[in-house]
Amino acid sequence: MTISPFQLAIEQAKAARIHDEVPIGAVIMDAASRKIVSSAHNLTESRLDPTAHAEMLAIREACHTLGSPRLHNCDMYVTLEPCPMCAQAISFARIRRLYFGAYDVKGGGVENGPRIFHQATCHHRPEVIGGMEETVCADLLKQFFAEKR
Repeated sequence: MTISPFQLAIEQAKAARIHDEVPIGAVIMDAASRKIVSSAHNLTESRLDPTAHAEMLAIREACHTLGSPRLHNCDMYVTLEPCPMCAQAISFARIRRLYFGAYDVKGGGVENGPRIFHQATCHHRPEVIGGMEETVCADLLKQFFAEKR
């Protein structure tokens, strides 16, 4: 049985939790070949790097793998609505389609907050599909933060 890209993103989020990182996972898939190009989870704590979000790491890996700063034919799957930094990076990378899980009312940058893709200064707007496995993704985050309190 083949695991879907979104299920792989959830597995990445679970891996982050094991390493005491905020459980967010991201996967980038080549839309034409349906091959996974990269996958990552948050590493901000272990790398002491506030930019080491799952999306940023997956974009960096995909660009390196494909030998291009643009990911025109790629789709991203991420377990939480990307923050403004990650949304802008998704735009700069020219990702074709963004699928995300839980909505992030406090820190999101796609459907909430500054809504990066709706700004006049945004040069590329991916197609966005939100709310995939929303409950599963939100529960991973709720459980993680409940254990921290």
